[in-house]
Amino acid sequence: MSSKTGPISKFMESNYLHFNAAATVDAAKGYETHLEEGGKMMITLAGAMSTAELGKSLAEIIRQGKVDFISCTGANLEEDLMNLVAHNSYKRVPNYRDLTPEQERDLLDHGFNRVTDTCIPEEEAFRRLQKHIFEIWKRTEDAGSRKFPHEYMYEMLLSGVLEQYYEIDPKNSWMLAAAERNLPIVVPGWEDSTMGNIFASYCMKGELQPSTVKSGIEYMTYLADWYTKNSAGKGVGFFQIGGGIAGDFPICVVPMLYQDLEMHDIPFWSYFCQISDSTTSYGSYSGAVPNEKITWGKLDIDTPKFIVESDATIVAPLIFAWLLNW
Repeated sequence: MSSKTGPISKFMESNYLHFNAAATVDAAKGYETHLEEGGKMMITLAGAMSTAELGKSLAEIIRQGKVDFISCTGANLEEDLMNLVAHNSYKRVPNYRDLTPEQERDLLDHGFNRVTDTCIPEEEAFRRLQKHIFEIWKRTEDAGSRKFPHEYMYEMLLSGVLEQYYEIDPKNSWMLAAAERNLPIVVPGWEDSTMGNIFASYCMKGELQPSTVKSGIEYMTYLADWYTKNSAGKGVGFFQIGGGIAGDFPICVVPMLYQDLEMHDIPFWSYFCQISDSTTSYGSYSGAVPNEKITWGKLDIDTPKFIVESDATIVAPLIFAWLLNW
């Protein structure tokens, strides 16, 4: 492993020596080693990482081929595009902890949907995307075809129809970087996102059919096929940002292949890291330590395992900066 020369990487190497700081560097080194030894990597995105503008570092990770597959929530899929086309209309509310119910309702009445300290402008963000994505949904259905949620968004991005709205440097959009690479993505539970809700509304109005968007089961079979073809050699690592369905859904592909399809030679995930501040109390899977995953047939005894109990909006950009030698 080469010595770090970037200012952020050097700072981490010199100062991140104990506790969660040391775990951050260990996880970054493990990720780097996994790639250097020929492994592939999945990154999973939970929470509101796109609204946190993780694209500023994740897009470059994608361009440099340091991730091979992404699993994300429908919110992260669409919120990167919302930031791309409506960034200037976002509103920060640093004192969000002090807002009264009346102030929250005032934000809604002015077209803002709050995510912690950041408000997404409904008209500029959702509606700019809606008319264009509907045209692609409708055109695909009329042609007797159907696609995954991320494939529709890739098509919209690559068509150039959104360029008129760009309000950030497009190099900071991880979805645009992913579309340009045609990076494989799964989006479990897409239907609970804003775009999923909008699609459902068109189905209820009789303007679209639910089958026009491929399902979560089809996402699982898509992932299973990819994993089977890409897990040889060093194998596939699993880098989990947050918890929830974005991580729970894809990690299960290994026990499914082993137990349900009886592919007894299928490799376990060959690297595991989770950044989370969830606790293990009350049966929380998001807060479970990596060793628990051994009992579920996801990780092996000697799989490199890392957990950073911290804020992913702080830790993930640092690990990506390490990988990029920033």
